[in-house]
Amino acid sequence: MDHHFVGIPELAGVPRVAVVVDVMRAFTVAAWAFSLGVERIVLASTESEALALKARHPGWLALKDGAPAAGFDAVNSPGLLRSRDFAGRTLVQKTTAGTVGALAVADAPLVLCASFVVAGATARFLRAGGSGPVTFVVTGEDGRADEDLACAEYIGRCLTGDEVEVSPYVRRAEASRAAADLAAGLRSGYHPDDVALCLEVDRFPFAMVARREGDLMVLRAVPAAVAVADLAAGLG
Repeated sequence: MDHHFVGIPELAGVPRVAVVVDVMRAFTVAAWAFSLGVERIVLASTESEALALKARHPGWLALKDGAPAAGFDAVNSPGLLRSRDFAGRTLVQKTTAGTVGALAVADAPLVLCASFVVAGATARFLRAGGSGPVTFVVTGEDGRADEDLACAEYIGRCLTGDEVEVSPYVRRAEASRAAADLAAGLRSGYHPDDVALCLEVDRFPFAMVARREGDLMVLRAVPAAVAVADLAAGLG
């Protein structure tokens, strides 16, 4: 299966299949949110949009990067999120890189959001549909974030169906600038377990598919066994 890797600024045209990768921490957080019962995640372009969506929809929750702020119910940290109960809720997410990358490819026929915790499920989902070529959107550091690139390359290797040793990719992510910054507490809204939680491979058995629902870009957890063709009309 053909695939290539680009940063958000390098996107040109509309990819056929896009896998948007944000390991530390947007799409690790999204996966944790689904595991805690979130029904869907609405991806917002700005913090003000996130708060406006929450205000228009009683019961929705809002999550952002950085320190806690008025109106927001959670921050972009898997360690701080994992004890919450989100059963049946809709979460509006706005982050610096991950949600920006997903919205940048919103017109693609198929968009998946990924991190190490759903890497295997993402690869199985793509293989099940036989779709391609795949554009991996490396969201951090304008496409240079090694934790995101390592995860994207690992998923790309897994698309062959061959057995792939994951430890070299995890070591690269562990040595990344983002991991060092988190470990040093240099990012707001941080829990000491965040790096370790972001480096867990295949913790969750679902892929995360984003698509337009009305005027919203909505992310949902989908079992990897579901065929891509059943979800993305127009890929064939």
